[in-house]
Amino acid sequence: MPIPDRDSFTQRHIGPSATDVERMLAEMGLSDLDSLIGEVIPADIRTKAPLNLPDARDEHTALDDLEKLADANRVKRSYLGYGYHDTLTPPVLLRNLLENPSWYTAYTPYQAEISQGRLEALLVYQTMVQDMTGLDISNASMLDEATAAAEAMTMSHRLTKGKANRFLVAKDCHPQTIAVVQTRAEPLGIEVVVSEIEDMHVTDECFGALVQNPSTDGQIRNLSGFCESVHAQGGLVTVATDLLALALVAPPGEQGADIAVGNSQRFGVPMGFGGPHAGFMATREKFKRQMPGRIIGVSKDKDGNQALRMALQTREQHIRRDRATSNICTAQVLLAVVAGMYAVWHGPEGILRIARRVHGLARRLAQGLTAAGYAPSHESYFDTLRITVGDPISEIQSSASAAGFNLRRHNKNDLIIALDECTTVADVDALLEVFGAKAAPAKGSGMQETFRRSSSFLTHPTFSAYRSETEMMRYLHRLAAKDLALDTAMIPLGSCTMKLNAAAEMIPVTWRGFGGLHPFTSHSQTKGYLQIFKDLENWLADITGFDSISLQPNAGSQGEYAGLLVIRAHHRAQGHAHRNICLIPTSAHGTNPASAIMAGMKVVAVACDDQGNINVADLKEKAKAHQENLAALMVTYPSTHGVFEEAIKDICEIVHDHGGQVYMDGANLNAMVGLCRPGEIGADVCHLNLHKTFSIPHGGGGPGMGPIGVAAHLTPYLPGHPVTQMGDEQSLGPVSAAPWGSPSILPITWAYIAMMGGEGLTHASKVAILNANYIAQRLSGHFDVLYTGTNGRVAHECILDCRGFKATSGIQAQDIAKRLIDYGFHAPTMSWPVTGTLMVEPTESESLAEIDRFCDAMIAIREEIRAIEEGSSSKEDNPLINAPHTAQCVTADSWEHSYTRKEAAWPAVNEHKYWPPVRRVDDTYGDRNLVCSCPPWGDEETE
Repeated sequence: MPIPDRDSFTQRHIGPSATDVERMLAEMGLSDLDSLIGEVIPADIRTKAPLNLPDARDEHTALDDLEKLADANRVKRSYLGYGYHDTLTPPVLLRNLLENPSWYTAYTPYQAEISQGRLEALLVYQTMVQDMTGLDISNASMLDEATAAAEAMTMSHRLTKGKANRFLVAKDCHPQTIAVVQTRAEPLGIEVVVSEIEDMHVTDECFGALVQNPSTDGQIRNLSGFCESVHAQGGLVTVATDLLALALVAPPGEQGADIAVGNSQRFGVPMGFGGPHAGFMATREKFKRQMPGRIIGVSKDKDGNQALRMALQTREQHIRRDRATSNICTAQVLLAVVAGMYAVWHGPEGILRIARRVHGLARRLAQGLTAAGYAPSHESYFDTLRITVGDPISEIQSSASAAGFNLRRHNKNDLIIALDECTTVADVDALLEVFGAKAAPAKGSGMQETFRRSSSFLTHPTFSAYRSETEMMRYLHRLAAKDLALDTAMIPLGSCTMKLNAAAEMIPVTWRGFGGLHPFTSHSQTKGYLQIFKDLENWLADITGFDSISLQPNAGSQGEYAGLLVIRAHHRAQGHAHRNICLIPTSAHGTNPASAIMAGMKVVAVACDDQGNINVADLKEKAKAHQENLAALMVTYPSTHGVFEEAIKDICEIVHDHGGQVYMDGANLNAMVGLCRPGEIGADVCHLNLHKTFSIPHGGGGPGMGPIGVAAHLTPYLPGHPVTQMGDEQSLGPVSAAPWGSPSILPITWAYIAMMGGEGLTHASKVAILNANYIAQRLSGHFDVLYTGTNGRVAHECILDCRGFKATSGIQAQDIAKRLIDYGFHAPTMSWPVTGTLMVEPTESESLAEIDRFCDAMIAIREEIRAIEEGSSSKEDNPLINAPHTAQCVTADSWEHSYTRKEAAWPAVNEHKYWPPVRRVDDTYGDRNLVCSCPPWGDEETE
């Protein structure tokens, strides 16, 4: 008798069983899955070659293999600096937050009523950043420090209304930050002038300046005079800084800075070979409406109770498109929450204690080195020393490496040593031995008094309330319980692919072998990571049909931007620098036109036809009209309307015939893997949302990963990196701070592909399409499906048309979305890409039982609408317009509605009842009365 195999991971990842699949197909009058796929995907784009991937591994084998890869990384004590520092993640945060699916499977908080927990956590983060930087307002995180600095540059340019195109950058900023700023500036026509801060020529020809304090080599400066000189010329000052240092150093806001940026990584987030980490940005109140990214604000709900929401920029790309302030769509929410809760856990006294300890160790090291003849270059420093060594620098580096330390060579004769929270006295003494030195008597403070902080910080009671682990655990649990994440129910968001994030995929993320590496560690110490990168590049190239993959873009928006820059570089190399027109369908994601503008292109809209497809005649007309300057077409496939357009190959050919390149937005790749390949269809470049198709969780709005695949002729232009010498003279500059974006979450995608294998991935795509079509079939007769293909089928998502209900009952899509909360569901994507509709994507991970529960809820809601239409339910007082209903609402002493409490709160019988913490949130009030930091305790009402 043969030995049975271990359980297949594919069977665990895919929700419907074989029996369920048969039942669903029967509902649609089909005999097998391939018949469905034949009706959905045009035959001429179906791939002829199956995926060439390793055989699927079970969970335990995959984890064993990943453990070997983690062990192949050598984790030394890295004192390299560059804005990355080792840190101690408090165990209470590791277990209850970072490793908790209630936090990492949540979606971006567009639906405020079911996101109050993560919104509060982000408000805490914003308050922390405001306090530490001494500025008025912060956003809810950026992608990393370097891209935050680039966003600050473009924000300054907008605020000064383009008075000049010159931006000054201090030479002692982190080199990766300078490089990313230069990459961002070039296509926008901004001149970046890099010089020593003392040599900067501040004139009215400059619209702003970027300086680092403490600098990359550790120097602390008083920037008040510099800020005054820039302001006198009408410019703005951005200061890149360090949150821990700001416990001791006068904050940027108090020195006159207009914007502060940086990385919150050292507040409890592992280095992870470069990410993901939450960058931060803070600014002055008067600049709030020009700040990119998301801002969390305080508002009120229908009952007047305090409620939180995303303010000002909510989905602004989808409204402003090519006039958006930024293309940022995902942020780094999960990591921002960790950093904010690190501040809550330690409080002001704890942060100050950590900062004093790190600075004290730096003083001990400085004093010992000075006694041995290696005096630091700067008198004032926080945790980083620059030491002039001379000729034996390589010998000292080698000795340090042998002792377990990585030190940074700054130039021919200097070393930089950046200490961190994990450093011990024994570490410092061992470092001194490397230099032939020993600890010396304490002399001097290491920081001039005029540079020291005198103001208080983290004064809100939240930062002092949770000192015992019991209380902190309960606080984190209370916040998580307010939210609806994937551990509670299906999140049927069209275009956002909220699939299973399996435990086996997530476990390795917090292993020290992946989390403990500095992003600029020598490759000889990172062999495990390099193998993961190699595997993923090969696997993703096969999946997409492209020649090469770049893993550097650390968000889907960054992938769009990088892909367009690659196209731009190709045209310039061909002597066609004038090609700058980007054709974009009117149905495209709002990030598409925003990315095109960032890449220095001009957007020309292409119409869609009545079936939601690209209007081929209009495309031909626009391509011909702009053929001399056509750079690219951006196209989403399957379409944003959830259909496999049959003319896609013709569309690509039209663009190529007129000299352009085809950029494919990979947001909907979950319907393509194993069935068709972008590279075979005709695309030249495509970004892949690893946080959608390839199982990296959304984390409440980030982390994301958006690597790009390119055809052979575009390969030479993929992003490089100056610190690690990635790339060559043809490579783009970096688009992210770290060479491989956010490496510590790449093991998730590695494990997903390894455990699914080629057959599993292909089957997952088929079931994703099946689930969407099953929903469309079950809801037919109740809701109209807005767009379908030639055979009446959808791809992996369907759009439900709710526009007619307003005339018949006064009900709108928003009311249905809020009512779904009472039924225990997150709403589908609302009013996008078509106003007044709901776009549903079930993914392959949802079981038939859960899909049926969702369909039952939608049908029940349709009956509630019908009751209004027929007059048996009040048009002015019904469960939909009053939804959602809280426990406080339905248990109040009085009940004055025309429907019962049971109809309000228990419209369906569920084993688990999710209670929203607030009623419907007042968006207008929140924007008109903007409050973006933690309100006073006990202030339950906003009026």
